[in-house]
Formats: sequence, structure tokens, C-alpha cells
Amino acid sequence: MTFPATQIPFDLSHRSAHGREDFLIAPENQDAINWIDRWPEWPAPCLIIYGPIASGKSHLAAVWRDMTEAAFIQTSQLSESNADQLAATGRNLVIDNADLWFGDRQVETTLFHLYNIMREEQRFLLMTANMAPAHASFAVPDLASRLRAAPAAAILPPDDTLLSAVLVKLFSDRQLVIGADVLHYTLPRMERSFAAAHALVAAADRLALAEKRPISIPLIRRVLMKRQDINS
Repeated sequence: MTFPATQIPFDLSHRSAHGREDFLIAPENQDAINWIDRWPEWPAPCLIIYGPIASGKSHLAAVWRDMTEAAFIQTSQLSESNADQLAATGRNLVIDNADLWFGDRQVETTLFHLYNIMREEQRFLLMTANMAPAHASFAVPDLASRLRAAPAAAILPPDDTLLSAVLVKLFSDRQLVIGADVLHYTLPRMERSFAAAHALVAAADRLALAEKRPISIPLIRRVLMKRQDINS
């Protein structure tokens, strides 16, 4: 028995566009953008941007980092460094996925002291999270009160207009062009989330590369069917 030959694609990384001009502005993220533009006139030393996975929180944080020459703190550093060490990494700071550590008393204590340092020295801290501080469970009450009082901006799940733009951008980041027919076929059949858009584009890219085919409705149909089988 013989099988049709397919090329096994290398798992090559691709560079997503993360400049301000590449950020897709829509009603779902307008509040977060307004807070970024309002800096440094924030009413507190910390801003929290929260929303679904892959909704653009890290992209917007990177925009603010470039505006303010801030340093990115990896979540792993929060358990490895004290507040003074973290504060020394940059004038302003970004902590991505900060809520992964909410509930950990040691890390929360570090964040509490870091918050106070930023306030006393008139510096700024931007955090991203999947949930609003009002809905998070904290181990350190003093940190909870500070973060719940800080400005928080939501990025909401996408509507058709934003999801269309996200799909076009994600394919473009991979040097792939999709037609309007493919877009109109995909939208009503896919899960309505940013994370699903990222996963779908990555799977379509792998399949197109393996079979040396363009992105088409039949190819997208196969990707969607496979994802449904995995999730069922």
C-alpha cells in the first residue's frame, strides 16, 4: 500500500507584528487603549489590562513598554527575586500574566512591596491578567486592596468585525494571504475566541506547508473538522 507523499514541515517560529501600528483597534479593546494613551496621567502607579487568552494584552503591553522604556518581568522572576531586585530591572515595569501568581502568599508579598516602591518613587507598573482583580482570590489583603483600587481595563471577546481582522493579521504574520471567500466560510464555523483564531491559523499554516497548498475553503474545512474531533 502506498500513501501520498507529504512534506513534514519544520516547526519554524514566525515573528508576529507587535508595533503600535499593528494593533487592531476595536470597541472591544478601546478602553485599554485609552488607558495606555492616558499614561503618565494614571490615578495609581499600576494599570491592569485583563481579558481572554490571546486577546492582545501582551501586544498592548509591548506597545506601552516601547512608549515608556519599561522592562518586561517574566512570571518566573516573581518567585525568584525580591521587590528591590525586580524594581532595579527598569524605570517602569511590565508583568505579563500576573494573575498566575495570585493566591501565592510569597509572590503576593513581593508584589505588594514592589507596588509600594513604584508608588513612592513615582514609577509605573503595567500588569496583564486573564481576570479582573475584583474577581481574583488573593492571599495578601493589602495587595488585594491596592490592585482592586487600581485602574483596570478589559479587552472583551471579539465580534465578527474584530475576529475577521484578527484572522487576516494572523495569516499575514505568517506571510499568508486569504481570500474573502475563505474568511466568510471560516467565521460562522469557528469558536468565537482569540485563542481559537490563533490555533486555527497555526493548524492551517502547518497543513498548507505540509501539502504545499494555498489556504482554501477545503483546507480550512479539514482543519475545523479535525479541531472538532479533538474537542469532542
